[in-house]
Amino acid sequence: MLTARLYRLTAVAGLASAAVLLVNTAKRAEVIPTTDATQLIAPLAQVFALALVTALFVAYGRSSGLLSTIGFALNFVALAALVGVEFVINLVFAHLPNPTIAELRTGPLGIALTVASVLFLVGTWTFVAALWRVPGPPRPALALYAVGSVPVALRAAVPEAALQVGLLLLTISVTWLAIHLWRNADRVSSAPA
Repeated sequence: MLTARLYRLTAVAGLASAAVLLVNTAKRAEVIPTTDATQLIAPLAQVFALALVTALFVAYGRSSGLLSTIGFALNFVALAALVGVEFVINLVFAHLPNPTIAELRTGPLGIALTVASVLFLVGTWTFVAALWRVPGPPRPALALYAVGSVPVALRAAVPEAALQVGLLLLTISVTWLAIHLWRNADRVSSAPA
C-alpha cells in the first residue's frame, strides 16, 4: 500500500506528464517552436504517466478485479512502448527525409509502431472501463482520457487537428486525475487493500 506522500509524488508526476503533453500539443500546433529541447522532453509525458497510472491502479483499480489488472497491465506496457515511439518520432524521424521515414514504416518498425498504438488504445479503454466501475476516480476525467486516446492511438490515420485535440483532452484528463489523486492521497492511503 502506498503512503499519502507517495500518492502525492505520483500526482506530481501526473502533472509533469500533463505539462509535457501541453508542450507537445503546442509544438504540433506551432504555437511554440520545435527545438532540440522540446523534441527531447516529448517522451517524458509517457514516462511520468507510468507513475500516475500505477498509483490509480493501486488506489482504485485493485478493487475492480481481473478487468482492472488486465487493463492496468496493457496500459502500462503500452505507455512504456510509447516512450520508444516518441523517441523514434521526435529524435529520429525529425532528422530523416520523408522517403526514408516511409520506407522505415513499411518494415518491422512500422509494425512495432502500429502494435504500440493499438495496445495503447485497447489498454487505455480497458483500464478506464475498470476504473469506471469503482467509486472514486472522477468519471468525466476518465471519459476525456478514453476519448483523447483515440486520435493519439490513430495518429497516423487522423488529421493533425484531431491529434492536437486528442493531446489536449489527454492533458486535461491527466491533470484532473493527478489533482484528484493529490486531494485524496490521505483517504486512499488509509483505505483497506
